[in-house]
Amino acid sequence: MSNKSKYLYNKRKARTRFKLKNSCTRNIRLSVFRSNSNIYAQIIDDVKQTTLLAFSSLDKELRKKIGNKTGNINTASEVGIVIAKKAKEKGIKEVYFDRGGYLYHGRIKALAEAARKEGLKF
Repeated sequence: MSNKSKYLYNKRKARTRFKLKNSCTRNIRLSVFRSNSNIYAQIIDDVKQTTLLAFSSLDKELRKKIGNKTGNINTASEVGIVIAKKAKEKGIKEVYFDRGGYLYHGRIKALAEAARKEGLKF
């Protein structure tokens, strides 16, 4: 990543987080990070500054189910399904979605739509 693209990425990330924090009354956030080969999702309580739940494509049970191809849309949607199920078990029904500066398409969109289908409200 060049310096200019990293600068633009950080600027977009900060702008998105600022808008979300100031416009949402909810204090629980679903944060997403993606690398070339994996995708990670965390549910974070911003008031207590703690991570409540975390799940990624590195999980052993998910790897058995999907295989070694973890950098695709199918894996992202599985991560979204699992993180939403875990959130429902803990009693978390409503979050705000922090895409972390990534554009809302591809794996990020697949994760978000899968979490919505499982009942998590954004």
